[in-house]
Amino acid sequence: MAADDAPLDDKAKRMRDLLSSFYAPDPSTSTNSSPKFTSLDAINASSFDADQYMNLLVQRSNLEGLLQRHVEMAAEIKNLDTDLQMLVYENYNKFISATDTIKRMNSNIVGMETNMEQLLEKIKTVQSRSDGVNTSLFEKREHIEKLHRTRTLLRKVQFIYDLPARLGKCIKSEAYADAVRFYNGAMPIFKAYGDSSFQDCKRASEEAIAIIIKNLQGMLFSDSESIQARAEAAVLLKQLDFPVDSLKVKLLEKLEQSLGDLQLKNDDISDALMGSNDPSKQENVPESVSITAHEASVREFVEAIRAYRVIFPDSETQLIKLARDLVTKNFETAEQYGKKWIHSADLLGVLRIIWADVLMMDEALPEALLSEFSLEAAQITVKNYAAGTFSHLLHNISDALTKVNAGQKEGMEEYSLQVVLEASKKAVLQGSIDVLLDFRQLLDDELGLLVKLRGLTIDWVQEGFQDFFRALHDQFLLLSGRHNSCGQDQSLMEGTQGDKVLAGLVLVLAHLSVFVEQTAIPRITEEIAASLSGGSVRGYENRTAFVPGEICRIFRSAGDKLLHHYINMRTQRISVLLRKRFTAPNWVKHKEPREVHMFVDLFLQELEAVENEVKQILPQGINRKHHRTGSNGSTNSSRSNPLRDDKLSRSNTQRARSQLLETHLAKLFKQKVEIFTKVEYTQESVFTTIVKLSLKSLQEFVRLQTFNRSGFQQIQLDIQFLRTPLKEAVEDEAAMDFLLDEVIVAASERCLDPNPLEPPILDKLIQAKLAKKKERSPTSP
Repeated sequence: MAADDAPLDDKAKRMRDLLSSFYAPDPSTSTNSSPKFTSLDAINASSFDADQYMNLLVQRSNLEGLLQRHVEMAAEIKNLDTDLQMLVYENYNKFISATDTIKRMNSNIVGMETNMEQLLEKIKTVQSRSDGVNTSLFEKREHIEKLHRTRTLLRKVQFIYDLPARLGKCIKSEAYADAVRFYNGAMPIFKAYGDSSFQDCKRASEEAIAIIIKNLQGMLFSDSESIQARAEAAVLLKQLDFPVDSLKVKLLEKLEQSLGDLQLKNDDISDALMGSNDPSKQENVPESVSITAHEASVREFVEAIRAYRVIFPDSETQLIKLARDLVTKNFETAEQYGKKWIHSADLLGVLRIIWADVLMMDEALPEALLSEFSLEAAQITVKNYAAGTFSHLLHNISDALTKVNAGQKEGMEEYSLQVVLEASKKAVLQGSIDVLLDFRQLLDDELGLLVKLRGLTIDWVQEGFQDFFRALHDQFLLLSGRHNSCGQDQSLMEGTQGDKVLAGLVLVLAHLSVFVEQTAIPRITEEIAASLSGGSVRGYENRTAFVPGEICRIFRSAGDKLLHHYINMRTQRISVLLRKRFTAPNWVKHKEPREVHMFVDLFLQELEAVENEVKQILPQGINRKHHRTGSNGSTNSSRSNPLRDDKLSRSNTQRARSQLLETHLAKLFKQKVEIFTKVEYTQESVFTTIVKLSLKSLQEFVRLQTFNRSGFQQIQLDIQFLRTPLKEAVEDEAAMDFLLDEVIVAASERCLDPNPLEPPILDKLIQAKLAKKKERSPTSP
C-alpha cells in the first residue's frame, strides 16, 4: 500500500489519511495488522509502529539528519492540526445549516394534516354527487346518442339520394372538382349497398360521372383550354380511376405544342422593358395587373409540370426536355433581339425575364438543372451580343467614312472631308468608350446569371476590342482599295481602278490611322484598365487579350501605307494627264508656241485639289523651305544659268550638241540636291512629294518623245510658267528648281534643234497667260 501511495502529493496523502481516520470508526478493518516496514514513508500508514519507525530512522540517519527530520515532523504536525481544525469547522457549519432546515420544515408542516383531511372529505362528497347525476341521466344520454347516430345516418342517406341532382348541378356549372369529390365520398356506400338499397341512385350517379369523364377528356385535348385547366382535368380523371396513362403521349404532345405560345416574343420583351424602364407606371398598378402575360403563361406551364409529375411519375425525362427546349428558344429569341443593336439595359431586361422563368421552372423541376443549362445558353447569347456590339461600332465608323462619296456627289467635298474626319474620330474614340460603359453595366449587375459569367464577359470584351481594331484595319484597307493590290507595284491601270476610290477618303483613312495609334488606343487602354477590373477565368495561354502595342504597330504601318497610297493615287492621276498631253500631238511637227498650253491649267488644278485636301486633313509643318545657295548654278532657272543660256542661244545643231556635252559635265560639279525625302504627316511634306513625283513623271514622258524646235520651246514656256506657282506652294524650292531644270534639259536632249525662246518673248507670253487667267477668274491668285 505504501508503494501505491508513493506517487501522491504529500498534502493529498495527509488529507486522505486524515479523512480516513475521521470517518473510519473501526481501525481493525486494515488488512495488514503487523507488517514489517522497511521504508521511512510508512509513517502515513494506518498500522504505523512508532518504535520500529524510530529504530529504522536511527539506523539510516545521522544526527544532522535526525534534527532535520525533527524540524520537518514538527511542521507537518502543525499543518495537520490546522487541516483537522478546518475540517471540523466546515462539518460543524453544515450540521448547523441542516438543523435550521429541519426546524423550518417542522414549522411549515404544522396544520397541513388537518387541511388534507378536509380536502379528502370534500372530494368524496363531489364524487358521490357525480355518481348520482350519472345514474339519473344515463337513460337519457343513451337515447340522445342513439338519435344522433340516426340523424347522421339519415344525412348520409339523404346525400346519396341527392347525389345525382348535385352531380347534374356541377355539370351545368362545370364544377367538376366538386362533382368528383362528392362521387368519391359516396363510393363506400355504393360499394356496400349499391346493388340493393341505392341501386337507382348509383346508376344515375354513374351516368352523370360518365358525362363528367367525357367533358374532362374534351378539356384535356382542347387547344382553347389553358395548360393548368388541362392538368386539373387529368388529375380529376385519375381520381375517378380513369386510365390516364394511355393519354400520356397525347398530353405531353399538347404540352410541347404549347411551348410556341410560351416562347418570348418581341411584344413580351417590349412590354417587360417598358414596365421595367418606367417606374412611374408601376406605382399605381396593382400587383395582379402588373404581371405580364408571359409571366402568367410561364406560371401556368410550371403548374402543369407539377401536375404532370403527380399524374405521370415516369414523365420526368420528357418534362426535362420540354423545359430545356423552352429555355433554349428563349435564349435564341434574346440572341435575335440582340442583333438589332440594343443597349445593355435592354439585354439585361431580357435576361431577367429568362432568368425568372428558369427559377420558377427550377422549383417545379429541380432534376432538370436549368440553372446550369441556362448558363451555357447565356454564354452564347452574351458572347454574340459582344460580337454584335463591336460589329455595329465598325459599321458606324464605316458609315461615317463613306459619307465622303455622298459629299462628292453633292458638291461638298471640301466640307465633307473635314466633317467626315471629325465624325470618324468621334465614332472610333467615343464609340469605343460607349461600348466599355455598356459592358460595365452588364458587369456591375447582380443578376445571378451574369455574376457567373463576369470573368468570361471580361475576356470577350478584351478579345472583341482586339478583333475590332484588326477588322477596322482591314476595313481601312478595303475602303482605300488596297485589298486588291497590297504588296504589288501600282501601275497606271491600277491607278485607273483606284480612281473609283476617292483620294480624299484615303487621306482621311491615313490620318485616322495615326489618330487611332496616338490617341484612341492609349485612351481606350486606360478605360479598359479602369472599367474591366477583375480576373480572367481562362489561362493566359488560352485567351486573346487586348494588346495595345500590337494594335499600335498595325495602325502605324497602315498609316504609312495609306499615306503613300494617297500620294500614289494623286501622282497616277497626274501621270494619266501627262500621258495624254505627250502622246496626243506630233511633237516633230509642232507649231510655234503662242501661249501656255491648257495642260498647265489642268496640272495646276490637280495640284490645287491636292492642296485643298491636305489642308483639310493634315496639320501644318515647320516652315523649312530650302532655298538655293548662290555658290554655283546647279539649280538656277534656265534663264539665270549662263551656261544653259549660252547653250540655248545657239542656233545650229552642232553647237547644241556640244552644249549637251557641257551640260553633262556641269552636272558633275552641281551641288547634290536631295530630291525625295521621308514623307511626314504635314501639308507641306505630302504636297511637295506629290509635286516632285509629278515632275519626275513629266521628265520621263519628255524623254520618250522627240521634239522639233517649236515643241521644245512649248515645253520651255510651260515649265517656266509652272516655276513660280510651284515654288510658292512647296517647301523645297531647291528641289523644284532642279526638277524643272531637268525637264527642260531632257527636252533639249530629245530636241532636233534645241533653240530656246528669247527671255523677252518668254516673259511676254507668260504675262499674257497671267492676264488672261486673271480676267477669267478675278479671285484667282
